[in-house]
Amino acid sequence: QVQLVESGGGLVQPGGSLRLSCAASGTDSKLNTMGWYRQALGKQRELVATITTYGFTNYKPSVNGRFTISRDGANNVIYLQMNNLKPDDTAVYYCLLELYTPRADYWGQGTQVTVSS
Repeated sequence: QVQLVESGGGLVQPGGSLRLSCAASGTDSKLNTMGWYRQALGKQRELVATITTYGFTNYKPSVNGRFTISRDGANNVIYLQMNNLKPDDTAVYYCLLELYTPRADYWGQGTQVTVSS
């Protein structure tokens, strides 16, 4: 059974930094995409950043230059380094694993990030 475990959320002041981690277990997939999505209260879930097995990345424009996604591909572990955080970054952050064959998506339980003074 595939499971995703996230960690690293918390409360931080504007301008501060946090690092999120997500570890996938229950799969030996070597070809996939992993990423981070977020959902603020009363809003739809949105893409933050994704990274493929080959290291290709994609970012939400408003986080580009502030957030960096990386992965330990051999172990299906990803990280999201978030710098210069803003109150608008406040949300529950979810980790996603997209498998290609067979096609399937798996989500983590989410971790709260709150940016407030």
